[in-house]
Amino acid sequence: MNPLSQLLGITHPIVQGPFGGGLSTIELASSVSNSGGLGSFGAHILLPGEIHDVVQSIRSRTPSPFAINLWVPQPGEKDVVDLSPHIERLAPLYARLGVEWNGEVPEVPNFDEQLDALLMAAPPIISFVMGLPPAWAIERAKSQGILLIGTATTVAEARSIEAAGLDALVASGSDAGGHRGAFLRPAPESLVGTFSLIPQTVDAVQIPVIAAGGIADRRGILAARALGADGVQIGTGFLATTESGASAVHREKLASPDAETTVLTRLFSGRHARGIVNALIRDLASEEGRVPHYPVQNALMQPLRLAAARSGNSDYLNLWAGQAAPLAHAQSAEKYFDSLL
Repeated sequence: MNPLSQLLGITHPIVQGPFGGGLSTIELASSVSNSGGLGSFGAHILLPGEIHDVVQSIRSRTPSPFAINLWVPQPGEKDVVDLSPHIERLAPLYARLGVEWNGEVPEVPNFDEQLDALLMAAPPIISFVMGLPPAWAIERAKSQGILLIGTATTVAEARSIEAAGLDALVASGSDAGGHRGAFLRPAPESLVGTFSLIPQTVDAVQIPVIAAGGIADRRGILAARALGADGVQIGTGFLATTESGASAVHREKLASPDAETTVLTRLFSGRHARGIVNALIRDLASEEGRVPHYPVQNALMQPLRLAAARSGNSDYLNLWAGQAAPLAHAQSAEKYFDSLL
């Protein structure tokens, strides 16, 4: 049996990428798990009680393994920031979309409390992006029989994940959509393409390697396996399915020629993420290095994103997508999964 499938208890070594910011759904995660892969749910914006409810809901819909994903906090993200210059910069956009903002930055859920709640809920698998879980959590997960998956964007990060005692890792190439998972060096210094990252990572570690980035069909899976990966993680392909939480305008853009052009940007959240280029990214390109860190920038942009989604205006939405987005098609998750086999 395939080492990854055997470890995770799944039939097919295909992992659905976890989506943050409301793009994950219980329906998508359970559908992928019921199809024989590993469904995932991004929980980084959820409060501890909400995490418990999500785990229970997915568990009630599938008898198969599934994963819950958390973001590891980054140094400096709790620092106080003077909002005035950033609000001034965005004021014309607020006015254009009829947005009123109260000036408050909502508290980000406490990571340790999220992790404690997740361990109490005891999903079969917990995955992490942007860093390593604390030692106490690794020890506790192992005592409970919970498997842990880390995310590496470089070979050095892959080695650190294995050294920390995690059970498997996602090697995420720079082709991947959404937020970058770099944690040892800045994201711009950790942009290794999937086809370069996978064979080097396979040679560097002994734990199972899951290839991610630029994989959206059977051809990509075969290529990743030829490079030595034990399995694949697919994000954008599943984001395009009818069960995902993507908005109608986001789905429309994934199916358009615009999806052929993606870029890394900090403009929407304060962390580097890959998405389809739109008017906001072009108009504010010169501000990339000046926007505040996450979660401040995320809070500043949230009213704009919500207003844009309501009006179907793609110019101000975070249209996360990987470089294989043109290979993704709108269909059910079950039908898409079957096309990968």
